[in-house]
Amino acid sequence: MPCTRLTAAFVKTVQATEKPRRYGDGNGLYLLVKPGIRGGKSWVQRVVIHGVRRDLGLGSARIVTLKEAREVALDNLRLIRAGGDPMVLRKRGAPTFEEALETVIAMHEPMWKEGGRTADQWRASMREYALPRIGHKTVHTVSMSDVMSVLLPIWIDKHETARRVRRRIATVMKWAIAQGLREDNPAGESIGQALPRVERRRAHQRALPYRQVGAALQRIRNAESSPGVRLVLEFMVLCAVRSGEARLATWYEVDFASSTWVIPPERMKNKREHRVPLSDRALMVLDEARHIRRGSLLFPSRVRGRAVDSGTPVKLMQDLRIDAVPHGFRSSFRDWASEQTDTPHAVMEAALAHSIQNQVEAAYARSDLLDRRRTLMQEWADYLMSTANGH
Repeated sequence: MPCTRLTAAFVKTVQATEKPRRYGDGNGLYLLVKPGIRGGKSWVQRVVIHGVRRDLGLGSARIVTLKEAREVALDNLRLIRAGGDPMVLRKRGAPTFEEALETVIAMHEPMWKEGGRTADQWRASMREYALPRIGHKTVHTVSMSDVMSVLLPIWIDKHETARRVRRRIATVMKWAIAQGLREDNPAGESIGQALPRVERRRAHQRALPYRQVGAALQRIRNAESSPGVRLVLEFMVLCAVRSGEARLATWYEVDFASSTWVIPPERMKNKREHRVPLSDRALMVLDEARHIRRGSLLFPSRVRGRAVDSGTPVKLMQDLRIDAVPHGFRSSFRDWASEQTDTPHAVMEAALAHSIQNQVEAAYARSDLLDRRRTLMQEWADYLMSTANGH
């Protein structure tokens, strides 16, 4: 993590002295302030590339914000650690936006979730909306008006998609800044002032009433589908976890002696380890999973060595005409716990691995309440089994 010695206010107000001054911010990033009327302020990053120390210019502080400079500096370090050289393309000339996009995907892909579809999603959205308009342009010629031409047709009707497209274009432009190919980001903060204001509405995941979940699980168990898909869906429901947390689970994460499953931080939304107490039925699901064991994954797909794809459980539920999505079962669990049990709020939130927003309550939450959650998850499993026939 970069240190935070610099602030946006400091960058704006710092005055030139008789000699050039450097002000450090971490990750080798410095604000260089030159003396004189024509001096100015610029960003420089000191790095070591293949054993040689280099100073990379990241642009004028008048154009590149502190936040953008930090992001570019971090991207440079990632590229260098991967064996790349941020200075190479400065000698070769500017690539097209499409070429730069592939470079950025290749640079970031090792840090994306294993088994995820992030790279495919990037390419699909860029191919659909950005590449037809700016794919052929070299990265230093892409203007804010070009980015507007990509975003405006979808900014209102497909706002969430448009926001993702903007973020991805901005990431490619940050990379171009890091290469010294341009000094500004045409998809950065400034364009936000030019785009129409859109009221954001929180979209809720479709969920079943908790009284219908047991029967839905019975239909899933009886479905003619891959065992890995059926078992991972039931395991998700029993443990009230997110799709990726269950689909990518491994046998090494399960402690059968304590009936506990430990999800590592990198697979959690809040980036904190989460212990899941396993009910009797959840352990039975794992016993069934032993019969299809191939490698380390708890619930492998039919393709050897691969996890169940994120869209496969969704497709199974659609085929069974279950009017919900897998993530919605977490809401079903939460409603059941609120209405059918006397479980304290903190225990329910801990079961869902939610961060506690109330600072006073968070200060007292020193434990993950595992023992109390174990009772709750067993009651949830018992309830689902008792209502499996719709009663």
